[in-house]
Amino acid sequence: TKQYGHGQTAARRIGGTSMRKDIIIRRETEDDRPRVEEIVRRAFYNLYIPGAAEHYLVHIMRSHPDFIQELDLVLELEGQVIGAIMYTRAHLVDERGEEREILTFGPVCVLPEYQRMGYGKRLMEASFQKAVEMGYDTIVIFGAPGNYVSRGFKSCKRYNVCLENGSFPAAMLVKELVPGSLDGRKWVYRQSPVFEFSEEEALAYDDTLEPLEKKELPCQEEFYILSSAMLPE
Repeated sequence: TKQYGHGQTAARRIGGTSMRKDIIIRRETEDDRPRVEEIVRRAFYNLYIPGAAEHYLVHIMRSHPDFIQELDLVLELEGQVIGAIMYTRAHLVDERGEEREILTFGPVCVLPEYQRMGYGKRLMEASFQKAVEMGYDTIVIFGAPGNYVSRGFKSCKRYNVCLENGSFPAAMLVKELVPGSLDGRKWVYRQSPVFEFSEEEALAYDDTLEPLEKKELPCQEEFYILSSAMLPE
């Protein structure tokens, strides 16, 4: 995701806080689903690979037991859904085998024509507030650090959160929703199995939809380099 924004005053319907009257952040409904899938597809097409896989993830995520309906949010601008964010349960396990339930989000996106205007930021902040109200204290994601450090995410290495093989990916980022919730002990991150689909499955699903032009772009190589980079142990 990128950072997004806009400017006037008004009301956001989540937790009773106010924002701008032409913006509403609310739970996704069943009627929103085709629109959300279209937004995700358009936002990610050709960004990481020629084509996209994220809309396939959305397609299969809602029926998975790790999916959190209360954190399945959309952003409406003047009555039209232009952005969405979805969460699943994840886990951290320490060296003694103690396990704690945390969150991961993704995809989070805004239609390309509304990107870099603050809307993604608003979606994330609304979801963070709701997550704290639900009792969650930690989020782990994979993403470009430049898109998330301004939202309070830090390198996984700073919180001693690693993968099962002990590595610290440069793209694995951690946010304490509740300061001090991670105490410095070593944690292994385990994401939901819903993310374990093949790129071939995703592209086969994409081929059933209205054709979009698949392109090879420099941003895909940037993503490959970042997603492969590891911090020193």
